[in-house]
Amino acid sequence: MQPFLAGIVAALVGFAGAFTVVLAGLRAAGADEAQAASGLLAVCLASGVVAVVLGLRYRMPISIAWSTPGAALLISAGAPAGGFPAAVGAFLLCGALIVVAGLVPALARLVAAIPSHVAGAMLAGVLLPLCLAPVRAVAEVPLLAAPVVVVWVLVGRFARAWAVPAALVVAVGLIVLTGPAVVGAAPTFVWTPPAFEVPALVGIGLPLFLVTMASQNVPGMAVLAQFGYRPPLRPILGATGLATLAGAPFGGHAVNLAAISAALAAGPEAGAPERRWVASVVNGVGLAVLGLGAGLATAVVVASPPVLIEAVAGLALLGALASSLAAAVADVEGREAAAVTFVVTAAGVAFLGLGSAFWGLLAGAAMTLLHRRRRVREPALQ
Repeated sequence: MQPFLAGIVAALVGFAGAFTVVLAGLRAAGADEAQAASGLLAVCLASGVVAVVLGLRYRMPISIAWSTPGAALLISAGAPAGGFPAAVGAFLLCGALIVVAGLVPALARLVAAIPSHVAGAMLAGVLLPLCLAPVRAVAEVPLLAAPVVVVWVLVGRFARAWAVPAALVVAVGLIVLTGPAVVGAAPTFVWTPPAFEVPALVGIGLPLFLVTMASQNVPGMAVLAQFGYRPPLRPILGATGLATLAGAPFGGHAVNLAAISAALAAGPEAGAPERRWVASVVNGVGLAVLGLGAGLATAVVVASPPVLIEAVAGLALLGALASSLAAAVADVEGREAAAVTFVVTAAGVAFLGLGSAFWGLLAGAAMTLLHRRRRVREPALQ
């Protein structure tokens, strides 16, 4: 029973720990309540199907999930010119680039060549505003936010994986007790015709692809390798890219390798190594089933103070913020470029219609190249 139990736990923790980030991101990108519920349903079903297919095909614990950092990127980017249809066009670009990365190894290598300190700093800049939400929530709605934070701290002391789900349960309970009646309809797929606007494609689609690759697919492969599994990357990129393309018109933003929940399905808790693939398959089925509750989840989010849901999402992303900050400052020579990337991204200011994540990545890459050339020139002069 170990693989089954591990798969169920991974599905529950993965869904409860981050669905608020997805809904907040889709709403920030301009989705209405029905479109946001459809997007959550789409990424749940797409992730579940890909996880089942890959698990059965390769007999490895290949866990698939939505891009949580990508959803956080949507929050920081805000609604693009052209509204949610323009965001859907950006989702399609992201899916197409993931497929191309699987077909053209050079593109995957190019993404992997982005300096880790720049990628980490960009992600940290994206996550910072959201991770500040718990502090703002305690100041703005203390009677609602303080119990959520306290429960997160106490449960995290003894069962870290369940800290965010426990905080979410408390938040939902307080919303139901103090807010209007919450009625969630069964989620349905809502088709959103895409609009291909250059600012959205460059400011959202390209950073979404880079964040998904650098913060989900690359770490996801590293987690699997840590436990002795080395599945082929190209078919995984192809499958997740196609799933992203299929889910995008219904509001799904990105599907990719799981990074956090991957350890639950690939680790010793999932039983014997040769049977751990069962955990990833069960995780996929569980995630698809949980997606059927997207309508109720969206109704809860809509009924709550926005800062409270952002606070729960921020608590879920604190670990990712810590990891990205550590990656940003690990290279001493790259710290200045990382700092530039971080402040430009965290500023949240758009130029020429392009989001701050794009400019942060561009500024960090330029600083890295500038300092690299200076270091090469100095020994030559000596």
